[in-house]
Amino acid sequence: MKKIFLAAIAIALFASCSKSFLERSPVDEQTEESFYKTPDQALQALVAVYNELEIGDYDNIHLVSELASDDCFGGGGASDLVWKQWDRFEASSNMNLTLWQKYYTGIYRANILLSKIDNVSWGSDTTLKTQYIAEARFLRAYFYFDVVRMFGHVPLTTKPLTPSELNLAQAEPAAVYAQIAQDLKYAADNLTATPYSSISSSNYGRVNKWAAEAMIGRVFLYYTGYYSQNDLAGVITKAQAVTYLDNLINTGGYGLVSNFANLWQSALTNFVGEDNKETVWSIKFTYKGLGNWSQHNGNRMQVDIAIRNQVLNPYYKGWGAGTVSAGLWNAYDNNDTRRGASIVSIANENLTAYSQGDQTQYTGYFWKKYTPMNSGNAVEMGGDFQIDNYYDDVVIRYADVLLMAAELNLDGNLAKAQDYYNQVRDRAFQSTSYRKTLTADASGKTLIMNERRLELALEGQRYWDLLRQGVDVAKAAIDNASTSDMTVSFPAATKGLFKIPEQEISLSNGVYQQNAGW
Repeated sequence: MKKIFLAAIAIALFASCSKSFLERSPVDEQTEESFYKTPDQALQALVAVYNELEIGDYDNIHLVSELASDDCFGGGGASDLVWKQWDRFEASSNMNLTLWQKYYTGIYRANILLSKIDNVSWGSDTTLKTQYIAEARFLRAYFYFDVVRMFGHVPLTTKPLTPSELNLAQAEPAAVYAQIAQDLKYAADNLTATPYSSISSSNYGRVNKWAAEAMIGRVFLYYTGYYSQNDLAGVITKAQAVTYLDNLINTGGYGLVSNFANLWQSALTNFVGEDNKETVWSIKFTYKGLGNWSQHNGNRMQVDIAIRNQVLNPYYKGWGAGTVSAGLWNAYDNNDTRRGASIVSIANENLTAYSQGDQTQYTGYFWKKYTPMNSGNAVEMGGDFQIDNYYDDVVIRYADVLLMAAELNLDGNLAKAQDYYNQVRDRAFQSTSYRKTLTADASGKTLIMNERRLELALEGQRYWDLLRQGVDVAKAAIDNASTSDMTVSFPAATKGLFKIPEQEISLSNGVYQQNAGW
């Protein structure tokens, strides 16, 4: 009997993707024998890999890692325990299960495509084949990077598993990072070097050479910092990582938007729009699911972090998760334009109609980045306010690239590091008068890490930046004992790793081992 495969590569989910190249017609039924024959079928399978990027609710890594950092509390209402559990590092049954399933579904889809791609009739021009392989390998690396930094020892496979292989042993992190590095290197070396200004709008959100080079920098810095290594798992040296980032900066055609506030929807008529010259790579979302809960078109994180249960112009309503700490607000200089552009301050914006209601862990501060706006809200667009918010999740900004390159050049080319650092800081203050002098030592790195906190606040980077500086550094920053409701004690025994879902450990018949401290 022919094997019908629908869920395996999510052919039926193609209709849920509704932006540019992701918008594909659904295929009701295909057999494994009839599929993977044409380039268009290969593209549909690639879209199925991309589709997994959109999956997520209250538990996506962007939000979860912010809750675990020192910049946010759990927030939400009195009954919203899960956000507080991530904030306080409290274990619960099957914690992180949907995160684990999301990533391994994405990895599985990528492995399926890569294992079948030689069956496609490409003709004499194999350019598309190389491109699709590179995109799939980037996405596989992206999924593995999230899962390995969250859970540490995780199963590693680069092919679809048979039933007898499902209880795959957890791999050493170095092996996982080596595979990530190999995949990213292939993507960076094989995707076309099309400058930003020449990228077709129909390809926005699609992985390109520049996204791969930027991701190499991010993975390199995390792995070498967290594991105290000199290179990326023996695959990419520091010099190579610097070369990749410098190439992106010099030839990618990206740049800083002149006004930081205009990067975000909260700028309203001054918003420069998505896919601007600072967006190296983003996960695309749309309102076009129009209230259909079986689709995954909308950015669910937006409703999670919006001001709880009330519309306060210009902001739309949500669930009040991730209340922003006063420590982050106070970390900014009063003249830093990023503070008011990143954080909603109830007091400073004179939002006198605000009512705390059942909002817990209230600080007076909420996310401004990613908060949905009242004008053009999901309901106005014909959708559901819970599932149809449509602002893209910007995974990599050019400012992040500059700061990564500054950090990597710190002890090799101090003048270059200073220039990259200055560009970010000058934009923040709209002036050159607030520059700080970098030095090729720990003090210089501290300045860069502080700048990353301010520039990339609420963009999902802070927790990982703390961990790669050391578990002791993370604990010193995250521990909080100001009030009983806000008490947080970072469990150093976990080394910052998250709890592996109990269901997965049970299904492995004891092959998987739980992380220490949980």
